[in-house]
Amino acid sequence: MRIVSLLPAATDLVAELGHLGDLVGRTHECDWPPGVESVPVVTAAEVDDAVLTSREISDAVGGSAHRGSSLYSVDTARLAELAPDLVLTQDLCEVCAVSYTRVAEAVRMLDAGPKVLSLEPRRLTEVLGCVTTLGDALGVPELAAERVRSLTARLDAVRARVAGKPRPRVVALEWLDPLWPAGHWVPEQITVAGGEPLLAAPGEHTHPITWDAVVAARPDVLLVLPCGFSPDRTAAEFDVLTALPGWAELPAVRTGAVWLLDGPAYFNRPGPRVVRGAEVLAHVLHGVETGPPVSPAEARRT
Repeated sequence: MRIVSLLPAATDLVAELGHLGDLVGRTHECDWPPGVESVPVVTAAEVDDAVLTSREISDAVGGSAHRGSSLYSVDTARLAELAPDLVLTQDLCEVCAVSYTRVAEAVRMLDAGPKVLSLEPRRLTEVLGCVTTLGDALGVPELAAERVRSLTARLDAVRARVAGKPRPRVVALEWLDPLWPAGHWVPEQITVAGGEPLLAAPGEHTHPITWDAVVAARPDVLLVLPCGFSPDRTAAEFDVLTALPGWAELPAVRTGAVWLLDGPAYFNRPGPRVVRGAEVLAHVLHGVETGPPVSPAEARRT
């Protein structure tokens, strides 16, 4: 089977199910697992986030309306050359990846119509459900079931390690300017890791919030995991937060519990690595390890 993934999380899923060798096309943002860089790229970004600030990026993609219909382009000629049997996409967020509508338009231009599979999880259980869905599409349902059992066992191990511990109040931010709380599966990751998520409910597609809302929440822990930003990229713009009035009085700041996390790897993308995200958070919130030791590249205090 010839697979084109137009969603970084779907590329993670393809790898999880042992079909990376069938991947013939990917997005420009697919950066995992190692070796995926050799797969042809069929998308491009219309906004250069390497040179723009968070506010400039937000304004370019529609600001608080969270519309990004022209944020990505698809190389339809290259897509046709690759002749995929299966195209993986999403219809959850037009800012985070190529939208289903745009993919459907591109596929209609192809002579042979590949199957288009849209993955749209909002909750942790739905992320794991995508493993099952893709496993069925790839003809490996038994392997998918085994992987779901393994991922579920890791989440259970995190819950067991933090059981009975005090639950710190946690704010997670997935964008800096405007401030945007992390929703969808992130509140559940926080809960699994022994924290109490604030300002966003499980499964919620969030909206911008005011700084006053963060101050009023008085988080014990502040997680900063901007969508698409590495910790280094986040650190370069961190003064957007520290310059806000009342920053120094936040409980999380006063106790040194502000963390920069690798959002794209473990929190922004609904793939199997969200389980590692929960393991990282168990380290952040309670200092416990339930997997490989957490590295500074995964999480570091400010």
